[in-house]
Amino acid sequence: MNAKPYAMGRLQASCAERGPLCVGLDTDPSYIPPEILKLYESPADAVLAYNLALIDATSPHAACFKVQIAYYEAMGLAGLAAYSATLKAVRSAGVPVIADVKRGDIADTASAYARAHFGGDFEADIVTLNPYMGFDTLEPFLEYAGKAGKGSFVLLRTSNPGMRDIENLELAGREASGRVLDRVGAGITSLMDRFGKYGESACAPFGLVVGCTEETDARAIRDAYPGLFFLIPGYGAQGGAARIAAALLDRAGGTVNSSRGILTAWKK
Repeated sequence: MNAKPYAMGRLQASCAERGPLCVGLDTDPSYIPPEILKLYESPADAVLAYNLALIDATSPHAACFKVQIAYYEAMGLAGLAAYSATLKAVRSAGVPVIADVKRGDIADTASAYARAHFGGDFEADIVTLNPYMGFDTLEPFLEYAGKAGKGSFVLLRTSNPGMRDIENLELAGREASGRVLDRVGAGITSLMDRFGKYGESACAPFGLVVGCTEETDARAIRDAYPGLFFLIPGYGAQGGAARIAAALLDRAGGTVNSSRGILTAWKK
C-alpha cells in the first residue's frame, strides 16, 4: 500500500477539473521580454521572476507545470537556485509539478537521482525517466511511489524526428516482436502489475511520454495502454496537432504540454 495517493492520480484529477494544460517552464532567458530581462542583475533572477508571474497568472487554469532542468543547469548555480524556487512555488500553489529531468542510470546512481528529485531542494511530484539502460533503472523511482506517492513519466514515443533511430526500430527475429517502443511499453505494464488493479479511472504510479507529432501512432498507442496516463509533448512549436492530442487524451487521459507557446506568447 502506498502512504499517499499517487501523484499520477492527483494529476489525473487535476486534468478532469481544469482541463489538460501542462504549462512548460522551459524558461530560457531569450524567451523573456527584453524590457523585463534588463530589470534584473542576472538572467537567473529574471527567469525566476518571469516564472513566478506565469505561475501566478496560469495556476488557476493549469492542470500541472513541467520544469525542464536543462535550462536552469545552463545558468549554473544561480540557475539551479531558480529551478528550486520555481518547483517550490508551483507546489505552494497546490498544483502538481513535473521535473523534466529524463534520468536513467544504474543501481546506486539511480537511487541518488530519485533522492535528489523526490526530496530536498529539488523535490517534485513527478519526474521524467529514460528507460533505455534497462527497466532496473526505474526501480528506485518505484520505491518512492510506494512510500511517498511520487510518480514518473517514462519515455515511450517522443516527439522528436530522431525517435525513428531507436524507438521505432522493429524487433522482428529477436526475443520480442514489434518495435523497441512496444517493448518499453510492455515492460512498464509489467512493472505496474505489482501495484494491483488500475484502469481508466485509477492511474498507476507510472505514466508514459507520448508525443503528439505523428497521427498514425496516436490511436494505436492509446488503445495499447488504456490505463496509463500520458504526458503529451510536441504540441504547438514542434508541430503537434490538436486532433492527435485529442486521441491521446482518450481513456485514462493525459496532460498536453505547452512551453514556448506560453513563454513567448508576448511575441505575437
